[in-house]
Parts: sequence; C-alpha cells; structure tokens
Amino acid sequence: MKKLYTIFALSAASIAFSQIQKVEPAFWWKGMKNPELQILVYGKNIAKNEIELSDGVQVKDIQKVENPNYVFVTVNTNEINVPKFKINIKNGKKNIDSYTYELKQRNPNSANRESFTSNDVMYLIMPDRFANGDEKNDSSPSLIEKANRNLPNGRHGGDLRGIINNLDYIQNLGATAVWLTPVNEDNEKVYSYHGYAQTDLYKIDERYGTNEEYKELSQKLNKRNMKLVMDYVTNHWGISHWMIKDLPTKDWIHWFSDGENGFKRSNYKTTAQFDTNASEIDKKIALDGWFDTTMPDINQKNPLVLKYLTQNAIWWIEYAELGGFRVDTYPYNNKEAMAKWAKAITDEYPKFNIVGEAWLYTSAHISAWQKDSKIGEAANYNSNLPSVMDFTLYSEMPKALKEKEGWDTGMNRIYNSFTSDFLYPDINNILVFFENHDTERWNEIFNNDPKAYKLGLTLISTVRGIPQIYYGSEVGMRGDKNKGGDADIRRDFPGGWKSDKVNAFNPANQTTEQKEFYQFTQKLLNWRKGKEVIHTGKTKNFVPQNNVFVYFRYNEKETVMVVLNNNEKDENLDLKRFAESLNGFSKGQDVISDKEFSLNNNLTVPAKTSMVIELKK
Repeated sequence: MKKLYTIFALSAASIAFSQIQKVEPAFWWKGMKNPELQILVYGKNIAKNEIELSDGVQVKDIQKVENPNYVFVTVNTNEINVPKFKINIKNGKKNIDSYTYELKQRNPNSANRESFTSNDVMYLIMPDRFANGDEKNDSSPSLIEKANRNLPNGRHGGDLRGIINNLDYIQNLGATAVWLTPVNEDNEKVYSYHGYAQTDLYKIDERYGTNEEYKELSQKLNKRNMKLVMDYVTNHWGISHWMIKDLPTKDWIHWFSDGENGFKRSNYKTTAQFDTNASEIDKKIALDGWFDTTMPDINQKNPLVLKYLTQNAIWWIEYAELGGFRVDTYPYNNKEAMAKWAKAITDEYPKFNIVGEAWLYTSAHISAWQKDSKIGEAANYNSNLPSVMDFTLYSEMPKALKEKEGWDTGMNRIYNSFTSDFLYPDINNILVFFENHDTERWNEIFNNDPKAYKLGLTLISTVRGIPQIYYGSEVGMRGDKNKGGDADIRRDFPGGWKSDKVNAFNPANQTTEQKEFYQFTQKLLNWRKGKEVIHTGKTKNFVPQNNVFVYFRYNEKETVMVVLNNNEKDENLDLKRFAESLNGFSKGQDVISDKEFSLNNNLTVPAKTSMVIELKK
C-alpha cells in the first residue's frame, strides 16, 4: 500500500503551500437535530499550520491525519451565534489563508419533508439517455469524456434540463417520484455516463448541469406533489476522485497487498454477510474487494469516512429538498457502519425513505436488510434501513409468464414469492419492479408483446409495495443486454434529441405501437394514484389454477379483485371459489376496459389479459 499511497499523494504536489483548496461541506445549516458538524479543510501541508475560527467560534475538536494535506475541524453549531465565520489558516501570527463559512437558516418544514411511500409510483431515469435540454453542456473543458452520441457507451448529452422540460410527460404518465441514476461528477475517461464512479460527491456533473439545476428539478417536482430520489453510492468512488488521488488516510479505502495497485475484485457473494458458516476470506473479498478496477472500495469502518458519507447525504437532502434515497450495492458495505449511517439520516428526517439495493434472490436474504427484521435480529443486527428492493419477485416474473403452470412453475412462481411476505417487517415499504438500468429490458424478453407488458405492469401496480418503472418501457422501448451490453438497455428516449424523427414525449406523435404501451400505463398508474386500498390495503391470494392468478386488495372501505390470465386462451372462472372475498358484492367494473358485469356465477377472462376489478354492492 505504501507504493499506492505515494502515487496518490504525489498528485497533490502542485498545490500551493498551505492554501485552502477545498472545504467540505462548503456550508451547513442551523437548527439540525444533530448540531455536531465536521468540516474537512484541504490544502498542501495545511495540517502543519494552526487553525483558528473567527467571531469567538469554539473548536470542539481538530483531527489531523497521516496526510498533512487534510484537517478535520469539528464544531457545535448550536453554540455558534453568527451566520458566518472565518476558518483561518495561521503560521504563528501570520494569516496564510481563510475561508468564510456560512450557517444557513434551515427550512422550518425540512425535518418533516415527505418522502416516497407506497402511495407513489417511481420512474427510473438514466439522465444521459433521457433528453438533451441544454446542448451547450454536452461536453465540458474541465471533464475528460466528451459527448459522442455515436458511441453506445459514450456520453449522449441527456441532462437535468431535459428532465425538467419533460415533467409534464412524467406526471401525466402517472409517476409521482423520479429516481435518477447518479448525477454527481463522474470524471472517468470512458463509460462515465452511468455515474457510479463518482469523482466529487458535492458537485453535479457539469454535463448534466449545476447544483442549482438539480435543486430546481427537485423543487419543481415538489410543487407537483412529486419527489426526487437520489441514487446514493456509499460502497465505492471513482478512481479519479480527488480524495482517492490524495488519500487522507491509508485505510480510507480497502486495498490488497497481493493485488495490482491494491485492487482485488469482489467475489460478489454478499450472502456471506449473514452466513454463520462463511469463511473470513470469502467475507473479506466480498465486502472489501473492489466492484471494478475504476471503483475503489470505500472503508465505512473508518469513522472519518462514515462521518463524511453521513454529512454528505444529509447535505443533499437539506440542500436539494430530496424525497428519498436509493442506495446502490447495499450489502457490499460494512453493515454495522451502514446501520449508523441510515439511523443518522432517519433521526434527522423521520419520514425520509431509503431503499437499499440488496440484489439477492431469496426473501430471507433480502428481508434481513430491512429495519427491524427478525432475521437480522437473530444475527444481532438491525440495519435501520427502511426499504429494500424485491429482487425475488423481479427474478420470478419473466419465468412465470413464459412457462406453463406446474407445481412450482408458471404463475405459481409469483404466488410462491408472496408466501414469504411475513418475513418483511414493513411489506408495504418494498420496491417492486420487473426491470431497471442493470437488467434485461422486459420488452426485449417478450419481443415487444404488449400483452406481456400489461400483465407485468398490472402486477407491480396492484400488489403491496412501491412500483418502479424504467424510462421508455411505457412506449415499448427494448434493449438486449446479452448482445448489446448495458448500452443497449440504456437507449436514448425517442424524442429527447432535436434530431430524433419520432417524439414519444408527445402522445399525439407516438406511433401506433407506442400508443398501446403508453395509454395502458397512463390509465393504470393514474387510477392507482387515489387508491388507498392499493397503497396500504391488505392482500388475499388465491393459489393459481390453470395458470390464472387471482388476488384481492381490500380495506374497510373498498375491495379490488385482480385477475392475471397467463394462458394463450380465454379462461372461464367459477366465481364461487372466491366467495370469501366476493361476499356482499354483486357486480364489478374493470378499471382497464371500463366494462361492468355481474359477479353471480362465472367470469370470462381473455387470453394473456389482466383485469383490475373494482367491486360494487
């Protein structure tokens, strides 16, 4: 590691002696529940000087580390009675440099800001591929990779302004929360558009826009009673991150003495986190191994690292008025440190929702990561993480729709996945989906069959949890990950660029095929908006028969019957089987077709069709 650390440290050699180069966070707020603030001050050999704060502001603690270019200054904001004070760098009586630090007034409603819940439908966008609203920022002189739409894995020019310009489209579709893949600076040489190798955690990538535009997007969503969800990455940073180039401490990242420049790839076996019989070496490589060569693995066990990540997360919530986090690669982190991270955030914002990507395939493994899990408790662990992603349902859905019914095949796969719901402490607060930016496109799996899309969307929109859809699928977008790689499942949205021949953002200009996908999505999602029975109601499942799955969502006020016919032929259901849920109801109206019918005897369900039936007396 000595060699690695020396290489990184040399990159700071050109910095002027003892000048302040960076202060993070650049400002903070008065009135936070936790008044303690740790300020990172960075500059060449800055630790060899004295730190003094103006206006009588007291330093609670100064921490110097092995790299003299860093000083960590801790203050108690409750004890500071001025809106601004100076951080002075002094050599004896001589003032070498200073930074004016501001404590802003906190929004009085900030602590109770609403976050995404099961009332919402989340729309996932990869910003570089959605819409180019400002062609002037497609490339930046200060950033390495330039825009080239001809390169599948290159920068294509989508940005925050493009999203802002199309908020009417997103809202009219029926989505109420917008999750963006990371938009912080990612200054890697290639493949930087995905954003997961961040190089500055406090700055929006200039090719997407500015911090102010990010805040503008969030505020405009909030005015529409919608929320902005930030994709937060705690497990790894980009190799070109300014702090990775000049490490504060050797253990800021995980490194392996037998790897090239400290690199050893993770074995990705994060099930080792709760495996009581796991070998220590397997656990270490899973958690400390790097996700990729350009993504050094961050050491959350280091208290300075954990404080940095915690404050950065809170800074973005407060600054941008965020409505939630989705946290990438959650089980790859140190779980004890992440429990502290999640608790610090939810202590500050009690209603704030955080969904973790625990890409595991059994409900037992996934549910262990949700707050107050009995499985976690058995392992003497509580994650404090409010929400998780339902990868079990995700993995079973395409198999189920492609198979004929058997003991554990066809629609029984979906039913079986729901039989483990009891493992989740808060089953309504899990994210349900059939695709995202890392998976095969649903419409590719089913060859753009609108019937398969409608079955899938009906399912995730009417079961427990928070439905998440992926940009473009609502107009029939597809992409083959197996043949075209990640770039193919992240195609440009049609109409997001001035040169596009078809503008799918405008329903009037959509093709006939696009309209069928779009109109179904719009109708179902907008119906869901006002349905408390779907948001928080109870569920009653009936074991699938003849590859038809029927379940009911109900509360004291309302009951909805959902029917999914996965057969290539019409099915005639004997309604007597569902008497315990149909008792007291004489008719129903299908939300999708608007048809009303009697519930006396039988119900004919067309082939490969879903029905969402509001029951009436």
